[in-house]
Amino acid sequence: MNHKTVKESSEPNFDSLLDLKILLYLLIILFHMEIEHKKTEEEVVNLTNQPNSIKSLIHDFKTLRIKAGSVIIMHSSLSEIGWTIGGPVAVIIALMKVLTSEGTLIMPTFSGDNTDPSNWENPSVPKSWWHLIRNESPAYHPAITPTRGMGIIAETFRTWPKVLRSNHPVSSFAAWGKNAKYITKNHELTTDLGENSPLARIYELNGQILLIGVTHENNSSLHLAEYRSSFPKKHYILTGSAMLINNERKWVEWKELDLNSDDFDQMGKDFESNINYVPGRVGLTEARLISQQKIVDFAKEWFNKNR
Repeated sequence: MNHKTVKESSEPNFDSLLDLKILLYLLIILFHMEIEHKKTEEEVVNLTNQPNSIKSLIHDFKTLRIKAGSVIIMHSSLSEIGWTIGGPVAVIIALMKVLTSEGTLIMPTFSGDNTDPSNWENPSVPKSWWHLIRNESPAYHPAITPTRGMGIIAETFRTWPKVLRSNHPVSSFAAWGKNAKYITKNHELTTDLGENSPLARIYELNGQILLIGVTHENNSSLHLAEYRSSFPKKHYILTGSAMLINNERKWVEWKELDLNSDDFDQMGKDFESNINYVPGRVGLTEARLISQQKIVDFAKEWFNKNR
C-alpha cells in the first residue's frame, strides 16, 4: 500500500476554504472584543496612584496650554484619565474654570440609534424589524434624547445648566459659554458634520480640538474635512430619523455623505508627525490640544491623496 508522505509544518493545514473563513471570523470577533474592552472601575482604581481632583485637573489643563476664552471641542474617556474624585462632573468643572465664561466648550452628543436601521452595523438588526423601528422610534428632543457611545463626560455635559444642544436628530453637539448659541443654532440636516454645522462654526472661530484618552479615530472634526475633500469614492446614502415636525412625530428621510473614520487614526499620526507634535497629559493619559483649522485643512488634502 502506498502512503503519501505528509510534510510536517508549523503552519495550519486547512481542509477547506470554509475552515479558513471560520478562523478569520473568529479572529475578527476576538479583535473587536479586545479593542472594545472598557476598564472596570476597580481596574481604574488599581492603575491610579493618586486620584485626580478638580484642582489637579485644572493644573493639567493649564499645563496643556488651554487658555481662558478659548473655543474647545472635546472628546474624552473618563476611565483613561484615571480615578477622579467627582467623576465626569469634576472634569467638566475644571475645564470650565480654565476657559471662564469668555470661553466656549463643545462636545459631540450624537444619537446614532435614531437612524435608519437598514444602515446599522455592530450589531445589525433583522430586516423584519426595520419598519417597526422607523414607526416607533421616539422623536429626537434636545433635552431628552440621550447620547449613544459618546462617553459619560459628554452625557453628563449635555444636561448641564446653560448648555445648549443643536437640533440635529443624529449628529447634535452641545455647547456652553460665550459662543454656545452661535455654534448650536440652525444645524443643517443634510450636511450634519459639514458646512452649516457646529464643526464649521468652530472652524470659523479658530477653535481647538482637545482629545483626552482617545485617538484621532474619535476626532469628529475630521468629518468636516471629509465634506470639504473630493476623493474618488465620495458618495451619499439615504438615511432617516424620527423628528418632531410642528409638534408631530414623523420619520424624515434625507441624503447625506457616507462618512468613514477607518483611516482617521493614520491621518492623525501623519499630521502629528508633520508638525512634530508631542502630546501632553491629563491625569494618567495622553492628551492632545490641536488647532481645528490646521488639522482639518491637512486632512482634506490627505483624504484627496490617500482615499
